[in-house]
Amino acid sequence: MFVNPKDPSTGEFVNYATQLTFDAIIYHFYGAWGVAYLVLGTLLGMGLHPVAGHFIAEHYVMNEDQETYSYYGPLNWLCFNVGYHNEHHDFPFIAGTNLPKVREIAPEFYDAVPHYHSWSKVILDYIVDDKVGPFARYKRVTTSEQERADLKKRGGLVK
Repeated sequence: MFVNPKDPSTGEFVNYATQLTFDAIIYHFYGAWGVAYLVLGTLLGMGLHPVAGHFIAEHYVMNEDQETYSYYGPLNWLCFNVGYHNEHHDFPFIAGTNLPKVREIAPEFYDAVPHYHSWSKVILDYIVDDKVGPFARYKRVTTSEQERADLKKRGGLVK
């Protein structure tokens, strides 16, 4: 949203309308406390507690040579191995319960890659490191419609 802004699509407007409709229904039946519950739940879920660190570790650039990071700490047990993020990107169709086995089978691919043992450290780095923040994301170069058409003609891109 910050690094590579795009015009909203029709689906996003439908999403906004749906959310506002449900918020209005909740306000009607439960009042301001009902809406406050939703807002506070979101803030607490993404706030300053260790498990929320995985949102940052997964997709913010902490090291300019690497886009995403794994976490190898005890909270993986509680969070269904969501910390094995590089393994997940390498093998997206392997069940989360088996991602630790991927690292165990191929340590030469994962042990040398920067990773975290503490999601609290991730949050601390996000707060105190000037190089990390909402703009510390990779900006991908996308192809134009013409480039995609040319690729399809050559058989290089299948839709």
